[in-house]
Amino acid sequence: MHLHPEEPEVASWQPVDDATLTATLGDLLTSDRPVLLVDGRSGGGKTTFAERAAHLLGGAVVHADDLAWHHDLTAWDDLAIDHVIGPWRRGEEVSYRPPGWVARGRDGQVRVPDDVRVLVLEGVGAGRASIADHADAVVWVQSDRGLARERGLRRDVELGRTPAEAEAFWDEYAASEEPFLAADRPWERAALLVNGTAGEPLVHVRA
Repeated sequence: MHLHPEEPEVASWQPVDDATLTATLGDLLTSDRPVLLVDGRSGGGKTTFAERAAHLLGGAVVHADDLAWHHDLTAWDDLAIDHVIGPWRRGEEVSYRPPGWVARGRDGQVRVPDDVRVLVLEGVGAGRASIADHADAVVWVQSDRGLARERGLRRDVELGRTPAEAEAFWDEYAASEEPFLAADRPWERAALLVNGTAGEPLVHVRA
């Protein structure tokens, strides 16, 4: 796997079925209102894993991209803590309109019903130190650098960007993402690592 230089490669992966994954995650989520953070690089498979985990655990997913939308690519942790994790931990329904949504008139809100069993927050930087202090566990989705870029560019083209626009957007985001992750190193606080670019579900559980 081709990784960024600061990120160590996982030495061994284990295949996992849904029952085993559910049990593994259950062992990590021990609070009454558990919060699972799913972090990883752009195009690496975070959303796919987060949605799978939420489905297995009876949870709901909040996407960091929604919090960061027309706000800040990395400095959205206060929004997550104050307006998503905090209310949900208190047993309240989350219904929040982030600043970018208000400023640009985006319809809807970030919602988490009060009766879900687990809150799953996914996105680049979800496992940072400031948010991890308010959660039960961090998952790091490790991905091949080249494949993640290929996925990301293809996704952006599917969303309506031209190939040139997708390249420019990726490079702009990488200029913010890469130094942020290199400094924070969220993979070091992950209890579970997931192979995001393998053809089958593979995990590594930290002892």
